[in-house]
Amino acid sequence: QVQLLESGGGWVQAGGSLRLSCAASEHTFSNRIMAWFRQAPAKAREFVAVISRSGGVTDYADSVKGRFTISRDNTKNTVYLQMNSLKPEDTAVYYCAADMDYKISRDISEYDYWGQGTQVTVSS
Repeated sequence: QVQLLESGGGWVQAGGSLRLSCAASEHTFSNRIMAWFRQAPAKAREFVAVISRSGGVTDYADSVKGRFTISRDNTKNTVYLQMNSLKPEDTAVYYCAADMDYKISRDISEYDYWGQGTQVTVSS
């Protein structure tokens, strides 16, 4: 059973930055595709970013491309989401997720394990 723990959320003004972290509880972290999703109030959970096992391949939602960067440190069992130029529409609960598959995916149903989420609030 993989446990994922997000941290780094908070309140920030528009144009500001935050860095989210997600620590995994297992030593096989490097075997997992890792992704970030987010869910705003009254909206469905949506894909934000994903990173391959080695970190060499990434993919981003169009809404965050050029502003957010996903990265991972397999020695620390941790995945990160650097969020710059934040906008009020980025306000949501952000979740990290893990997948045992070989290919990166935007499909929420592919992900086997989820963290509890961390709130990000961007004020205008």
